[in-house]
Amino acid sequence: MAFLFLSMQRQHISSGSRFESDMGYSRAVVVGDWIFVSGTTGFDYASMTISQDVAEQAAQCFKNIAAALAQAGTTLDEVVRVNYILPQAADFEACWPVLRHYLGQARPAATMVSAGLLDSRMKIEIEVTALKGSGVNHG
Repeated sequence: MAFLFLSMQRQHISSGSRFESDMGYSRAVVVGDWIFVSGTTGFDYASMTISQDVAEQAAQCFKNIAAALAQAGTTLDEVVRVNYILPQAADFEACWPVLRHYLGQARPAATMVSAGLLDSRMKIEIEVTALKGSGVNHG
């Protein structure tokens, strides 16, 4: 299987955030049907502003992630894995309605970790992996 990944073309997706160029990473990387989206925070990249509310930050994370997935030709419904990172574990429950709203159809495998983030304004960071063609058929 590793050989297949090595022989597949790699596509880099950028949100245009200065963080990507400053740190040397991509918002997402597409390899075959797999899309790996980097840890994404609640910054609105157009205005480089961030809400003080953790649930609003979570919603903005998903908007940013959805935009990257759209560039890769897929949607949040094809997310198979999600990792949540929050500096304050107690904030996680306030995010649950937002998580359910954006990932309720996909119901991916999930992990939540409490750890510090790069900027003290960041209250949540979300990383996802999606697989094209894996979405639930609601026909």
